[in-house]
Amino acid sequence: MLAARLNVKTRSLAVEEVPTPEPGPGQVRVRVAAAGVCLSDVHLIDGSLSPLFLTGDVVTLGHEVSGTVDALGPGVTAPAEGQRVLLQAGEERAGVVYTRGVDYDGGWAQYALAAADTVVPIPDSLPFEQAAILPDAVSTPWAAIATTGEVRPAEAVGVWGAGGLGAHGVQLLRLAGAAPIIAVDPLPAARDRALAFGADFAFDPADAELPRRVRQANGGRGLAAAFDFAGVAAVREQAVACLAAHGRLVLVGLTDRPLTITDGTAFSYFQQQVRGHYGSEPRHLTELVNLVAHGRIDFARSITDVLPLTAAQEAVDRLIRKEGDPIRLVLRP
Repeated sequence: MLAARLNVKTRSLAVEEVPTPEPGPGQVRVRVAAAGVCLSDVHLIDGSLSPLFLTGDVVTLGHEVSGTVDALGPGVTAPAEGQRVLLQAGEERAGVVYTRGVDYDGGWAQYALAAADTVVPIPDSLPFEQAAILPDAVSTPWAAIATTGEVRPAEAVGVWGAGGLGAHGVQLLRLAGAAPIIAVDPLPAARDRALAFGADFAFDPADAELPRRVRQANGGRGLAAAFDFAGVAAVREQAVACLAAHGRLVLVGLTDRPLTITDGTAFSYFQQQVRGHYGSEPRHLTELVNLVAHGRIDFARSITDVLPLTAAQEAVDRLIRKEGDPIRLVLRP
């Protein structure tokens, strides 16, 4: 089969022929129909992210995967062959969470293996391209909003970074009843997209009056919650300046830069909080599939383009250059 393989030592990506894997005990083999291209994949390629548990130097990328069950391993009785599914972005082994496409082979391939208990059935009404992005691009902001951020209806919320995660964050905050939703992004196209996706206001972070504008948009009050989807150090301090008393800053975007809070006294006096967030839990994916199946939310606008697996490097380059202002590029084997 064809697979897009990354050598984590040389950081070289190549689409090559590899043996089609056979499912072992407790595993299923999935014929991949769609696989998302994520900034995490870019970070693996550029070396800013490295696998913690990978055996060897080469891995098939891709942690956002959907397809059909092709074969069952010994002892597996469900899901049935031919079932349409998506795959959770990782699996737990001996109490440790391994990430698909990072610590073990992922879905930038014609076939992928998965532990049977990490396979989530999807309805016929959910296109594979949209299903593929749920395991990270959608479930990560959903978990950040519903669980880590504990957003409640009518709370004022800010979204810094309206790219892939942030754009979905805006949609999901709208679903959760947040009001108002204030998006902050340096790109005019991203701000326009945030408004189209349900934000009530969209501001430029370069505006020196941003904290005042945020409060003005919320009747003179600060934000109950602010989400950093950008992973930019300067964003975090700016977001803190926009928080209300007891406001919480949720860190979703990843960065290796230090977290600084200039006015620590005010931060403590107003009893504000910083909450780290990473990924999602299996229940978040199940919730999302249910919400999509019942027509509560739609992600058709999130699929910027679909490319063949052989164009994996082109997809990565387009994401790096932000060509076409992509929300999600998807590979189709």
